[in-house]
Amino acid sequence: MMTNRFEVRAGGPDGPVVALAQQKRLALREAVTFYADEQRSQPLFGFRARQVMDLNAGYDVTDAAGAPLGFFRKDFGQSLLRSTFHVEVPSLGLRASGSERSQLVALLRRFTDFSWPVHFDFATAEGVPVMSVERQWSLRDAYAVELPSGPGGARMDWRVAACLAVACDVLLSR
Repeated sequence: MMTNRFEVRAGGPDGPVVALAQQKRLALREAVTFYADEQRSQPLFGFRARQVMDLNAGYDVTDAAGAPLGFFRKDFGQSLLRSTFHVEVPSLGLRASGSERSQLVALLRRFTDFSWPVHFDFATAEGVPVMSVERQWSLRDAYAVELPSGPGGARMDWRVAACLAVACDVLLSR
């Protein structure tokens, strides 16, 4: 009961598991590591907050060896009414921002204790879509993540996308 568990599946809800993660609740510095196996013996990638308890915190996404893959942050000011994140993937020259799709659901989510479907859309400053995250209706939290071709035909690194999708879930209440 003190952890959130995440499975990353390729090709949909029935696809093979490509990464597993657990997030400890009430951690002072948010950190989530994704593993290749149930025993959590082979780390693949993860994200970690740059600072402890920062409302506008930045999160570094790294591979198993600690090499940087990307960066994201929650925009505290814009997130007061509609949660907003900014993401960068330097190897692709990609910078994008994403917000909750529905302003109405964003407001209802803040003032009711109902599990509303949360949808985020990420796009470059030029408006090119690079990622969407859609919460599915199910007993367990389940999200569908789409990674359309971005600028120059490249897709966002799936590891950065997995970290950002988990962040859209675990950081909503902060």
